[in-house]
Amino acid sequence: MQPRNMSMSGVVDLAAVKQAQEAKAKAEQARAEAARQGGTGAVSPADLVIDVDEAGFESDVLQRSTEVPVVIDFWAEWCEPCKQLSPVLERLAVEYNGRFLLAKIDVDANQMLMQQFGVQGIPAVFAVVAGQALPLFQGAAGEAQIRQTLDQLVQVGEERFGLTGLVVDPEAEPGAERPAAPERPAGPHDAALEAAVRALDAGDLGGAVQAYKNVLAEEPGNTEAKLGLAQAELLQRVQNADPQKVRQDAADKPGDAQAQIAAADLDLVGGHVEDAFGRLIDTVRVTAGDDRDAVRLRLLELFEVVGADDPRVTAARRALARALF
Repeated sequence: MQPRNMSMSGVVDLAAVKQAQEAKAKAEQARAEAARQGGTGAVSPADLVIDVDEAGFESDVLQRSTEVPVVIDFWAEWCEPCKQLSPVLERLAVEYNGRFLLAKIDVDANQMLMQQFGVQGIPAVFAVVAGQALPLFQGAAGEAQIRQTLDQLVQVGEERFGLTGLVVDPEAEPGAERPAAPERPAGPHDAALEAAVRALDAGDLGGAVQAYKNVLAEEPGNTEAKLGLAQAELLQRVQNADPQKVRQDAADKPGDAQAQIAAADLDLVGGHVEDAFGRLIDTVRVTAGDDRDAVRLRLLELFEVVGADDPRVTAARRALARALF
């Protein structure tokens, strides 16, 4: 089962996106209410660390990520650094008490998932939050760095997506069946957002773009529609591009704004986020006037695609400021 967000259409699943403080408050209220009700649907501490394979990825990772951030540990039995990192992640999963779920994926048995996430080496750690994949770190990181990364992940899950996390009951039976999450009440723009989902699934990028624009025409501040529009427009721009020609043009014309913009789009779609940002920031430095403004605006659009909370966006914003001023 392919993680849909790997093609950057996963954003259409982020129906729980709310304003930051409102979402965080609702997450906290939901956890408190669940605790008051005696831990209904609570999980055992043993259920905070799960083994995941390709067959169970949809239910164990994508679906669960709509209620709790899922941290993915790509590992293998022969990997010595994995033997150092995995026990730390497992211990922290229990310590964080339901704020995230740890999914362990054996790369030897799940080569397809390894390829779909673009894993170049192990250990490699990713997260899936509300259906959207985020790279966290690669290699045997120190515990202080891991804690900082997890704290940021939990904060994003609460403040941006309103994820409630899991209620943990030490008395709960491991592996007990959990009740289905209650359905979210339909919002005023759900039909249009669902139309965008259907259009993306059908490969109708133009239809998806129009569906998001329809939402924004009535609610300009709709975060889900803004993010969805940015991603759909990016996919639309590269849909008929000749990658070899685009990259050759960029190599031949390092100061050409449009050539670098086209190559940056391909970089981002290919998952090379830093390359896309760096390419455009370098182009800002060597251009002026309308060309420079066009590069700057495209870079801001790509920031929207990746998400303002991503640390790579934060770093690139600082680099852009230095390039401009």
